[in-house]
Amino acid sequence: MDPVIQAAMDARGNAHAPYSKYRVGAAVETENGTIIEGCNVESSSFGLTICAERVALGAAITKGHQSFKSIVVASKDGASPCGACRQVIWDLCGNIPITLIDEEGNQESMLIGDLLPKPFDNRNLSKVTDLHRDPPAH
Repeated sequence: MDPVIQAAMDARGNAHAPYSKYRVGAAVETENGTIIEGCNVESSSFGLTICAERVALGAAITKGHQSFKSIVVASKDGASPCGACRQVIWDLCGNIPITLIDEEGNQESMLIGDLLPKPFDNRNLSKVTDLHRDPPAH
């Protein structure tokens, strides 16, 4: 089995999901081939829950990695990343391949841009910054 897929499936077993019981694992492969895992970490204040994808990417950034080749998300039914995770993946990784895998081993692969077809990114921020820098004339 592909080591990135195996890492995501293994990370799923470490999920802290006492409320939803929905365990998710993720693994990101860096440009140099390092694989870094993450799992969802739930909080009783649901809005503070951290998704597996963001845990994996945060751990990779913490270890000094800046460039990524792929990401895998493993869940019971091959769920797609939430909107926040799609945005963070785009911001940190660009249009990288993402593989979704369920507990039976069924896989679906695509580019993150397929899941986030009109991303908000630094191109949008420069427009906002320009507006704040040069207020409209009255």
